[in-house]
Amino acid sequence: MSDRERVLGRVRRALADVTPDERPYEAAVGRDYLREHGERTAERTVELLAENLADYRAIVHRCGQPGLPSLIGRLLAGRGAGSVLVPPGLEPGWLAGTDAVRVPDRAGSTPHELDRVDSVVTGCAVAIAETGTIVLDGGPGQGRRRISLVPDHHICVVRVPGQVVSSVPGALERLDPARPSTWISGPSATSDIELERVEGVHGPRTLEVILLG
Repeated sequence: MSDRERVLGRVRRALADVTPDERPYEAAVGRDYLREHGERTAERTVELLAENLADYRAIVHRCGQPGLPSLIGRLLAGRGAGSVLVPPGLEPGWLAGTDAVRVPDRAGSTPHELDRVDSVVTGCAVAIAETGTIVLDGGPGQGRRRISLVPDHHICVVRVPGQVVSSVPGALERLDPARPSTWISGPSATSDIELERVEGVHGPRTLEVILLG
């Protein structure tokens, strides 16, 4: 008997006296929990997102559509970025203000190749105000999951207020569960070792979020 069979056997024995529930999952699991903490206007929801992003040490910028290319250009220049990773579907005009070499998001790129890229620019699927979280699901302008994990500098553009929701339940309603999602709350960081905060362990050290609207 394999370890897998032993574990599954224990699970079956533990559930032997449980009455089967034939209802659909959606009916069997209650959804009467609090969906968000208080009522907020769209403007206040965006402000809460900005506050929580900053609390997680993300750098927050605001601009309108006309100023986006120049802002991205300044952010890349400020990092001395000579190359920028470009996911499929990213609006070409977003990078009109930079001369950085465009590196396409390719399936065949190795981790070492990605590590040599200075920055990455993406959009997002949704942003959650209450948790200061941006979610990428691999849609147009977001690319493969690894492009937001390997380069050391990530610029993420969030359209406000359209892509901003108050809470996690609101975000889940917008996401396709069949798509791979990456949930990002501030720059990569851990305090596992002696409670010392270390940034950049499993993702970018610097996260810059542009609230576009």
